[in-house]
Amino acid sequence: MPRIFITGLGFVTSIGNDAATVTGNLRNLRHGLELYPPFQKPDIPCKVVGTVKDFFTDSADQEDWTFPARYKIKRELLRSMAPNGLYAHCAMLQAIEDARLTEADVGNPQTGLYAASGGSPFLTHYHHERLLKVGVMRCSPLGIVSSIVGTLNFNLVAAFKIQGSSCGFSSACASTAHAIGYAYDDLVLGRQKRMFIVGAEDGNNDAILPFAGMRTLSLQGDPNVASRPFDRARDGFVGTGGGAVLVLETEDEVARRGVTPYCEVLGWGQASDGHNVAISHPEGAGLRLAMENALRATRVKPMDIDYVNAHATSTTIGDLSEVRALKAVFAENIARAAVSSTKALTGHGLSMAGAMESAFCALALRDGFIPGAAHLKEPDPACEGLNLPRTTLDTAPNVVLKNASGFGGANVSVLYKRA
Repeated sequence: MPRIFITGLGFVTSIGNDAATVTGNLRNLRHGLELYPPFQKPDIPCKVVGTVKDFFTDSADQEDWTFPARYKIKRELLRSMAPNGLYAHCAMLQAIEDARLTEADVGNPQTGLYAASGGSPFLTHYHHERLLKVGVMRCSPLGIVSSIVGTLNFNLVAAFKIQGSSCGFSSACASTAHAIGYAYDDLVLGRQKRMFIVGAEDGNNDAILPFAGMRTLSLQGDPNVASRPFDRARDGFVGTGGGAVLVLETEDEVARRGVTPYCEVLGWGQASDGHNVAISHPEGAGLRLAMENALRATRVKPMDIDYVNAHATSTTIGDLSEVRALKAVFAENIARAAVSSTKALTGHGLSMAGAMESAFCALALRDGFIPGAAHLKEPDPACEGLNLPRTTLDTAPNVVLKNASGFGGANVSVLYKRA
């Protein structure tokens, strides 16, 4: 089968808005979590968010938004964006530059785009309130395309003249991992030569606070301990927003353009828990199957994996589910691979998590390091046997496994290899 490579990355994240900054923060385990001003109220129990820096998108009027001067975005493009659309657009510009793509490379029938976001609850609420207060004919004609779940697809495909495959994915926190998997399939089957994978979330009050009602957000007031996957004292995840973009290309395109890839995408697997609408299977049944399917599809053995970038969000149930799945798959090789969750640094990016954390894996593979398990003080007893390095390892991984899980028990595992 044709080989597939990652050739470009773009970042707007809580730990940096470019690859160099993100790499430095991953290596040094510097988190991007802060006390979030809208949460500092007595009736709001959660206090910490992985904040996006250097962007202001709090206004419902895009004319009020500010963002780094390096990005030149026309007013007519901004008018149909949600905050997550702005983050994604800027990350897309980075990825195109990073992959050294021309306009002709981007805007042709052989280049497609798969994206995922939760839409913009912030703008949805704003436009609905306006409809009720001033009447439907005084509402913005761009209110729908700027706010509903497909807003990333609509805006990016139009703005960047995408002519190939385009689709939005909606499997909650597994969404962009699914996007990577299906993009891989399109590329190996010859349907496309190049695919953009885009994940983005608003990361604001309206996007994150509703999870408090599910009792899934951390109640810690100290950003240094709020997100601590696998730790015995973990009490929930920390939300974050931003945008992440990956460029996947076939080996023929990599050779034609003479670019050096970050890493190779070996393949993927997926499976479902068939258990609960919101809670992971207690034994990690679906995730175990997803990992086994990925290993079988790629002919990789557990003993060949050097690093697992875990989905682990810092919730009590979810982390344990993944631990049990890992132990079942790796068995006697459980201590062979280093395991960490970079959500300890960024917070949980929801639908963009799979793309953002796969991009982190690409950086680790290219630059030769393994991010440590940040904020881990006392591992949950169930983690006994796992290799959870407390500091970053200056060891070049050869094969990396990335896990992602979403509501309804949707599970995805993707394997990457050093180029």
